[in-house]
Amino acid sequence: MNWDDLRVFLAVARTESLSGAGRQLKIDPATVGRRISRLEEGLGVTLFAKSPQGYELTRDGARLLAHAETAEQAVARGAEGLSEEGDAGLKGVIRIGAPDGCANYVLPRVIARIADTHPDLEMQVIAQPRLFNLSKREVDLVVSVSAPTSGRLLVQKITDYHLSLAGMRPYLRKHPGISGLDDLKGHKMVGYVPDLIFDKELDYLEEIGVNRVDYTSNSVSVQLNMIRAELGLGIVHDFCLPYVPRMRRVLPELVRLKRAFWLVRHADDRKVERLSRFCEIFTRQMREVVEKLEGET
Repeated sequence: MNWDDLRVFLAVARTESLSGAGRQLKIDPATVGRRISRLEEGLGVTLFAKSPQGYELTRDGARLLAHAETAEQAVARGAEGLSEEGDAGLKGVIRIGAPDGCANYVLPRVIARIADTHPDLEMQVIAQPRLFNLSKREVDLVVSVSAPTSGRLLVQKITDYHLSLAGMRPYLRKHPGISGLDDLKGHKMVGYVPDLIFDKELDYLEEIGVNRVDYTSNSVSVQLNMIRAELGLGIVHDFCLPYVPRMRRVLPELVRLKRAFWLVRHADDRKVERLSRFCEIFTRQMREVVEKLEGET
């Protein structure tokens, strides 16, 4: 058994397909299949059960997975140890999963700050309004809007952030005035598609007593652009407001919600010094960027 075969095994286990593993490793799916067959023959066991849904680990495969992940961490630590002594710059690739509001309006500034002092570090941002699977190594770390309570995870709070009811200045001039929450009944509302709210922390409108929504999207960016197009009012992250100069808060004394961003990574990564160093830098820079953007509103 060699490490290269274990890398292929881990990729298939995490993507549950030969094609997915091939894309991840940049090799042909047929080659992935041959490597898995070679590994199974060498061990004398069947590692995967094939089904219409993909490749599912057998009992033997699940046992090997734990050992393969331990080996993966050992290789990562060994690679770090070969770095030049005294070289403070981070290198390699780090993939970050984040909800699209954070990914679009906060992380570009965070990455720009980190890149100034770590130019050899490649940072990838996966922006999707969904939960990420750290066990399958879809990403190295996740920015989450809630703190997970189960699983083998390291969780730390990054920072609080705020949200406000907002609308475009021309829209507010053309529509009835708003002096209280009851006045919102006379306005169109923009928000999340109700059945696609993947985290209770995103159910903003219900929190302010609005039980209907007229224009919806599962994307913060799309919602922001709907409000920018003067379709109606909606809940907007305060860190987004500097990007839309003519957008104004509505009922700021009544509607200002507070949420938090959390940094989540796999518990096995605790010993990966490179990732721990990155998380320390990332957390500090993200706090500063959110505070600066909110201060510009």
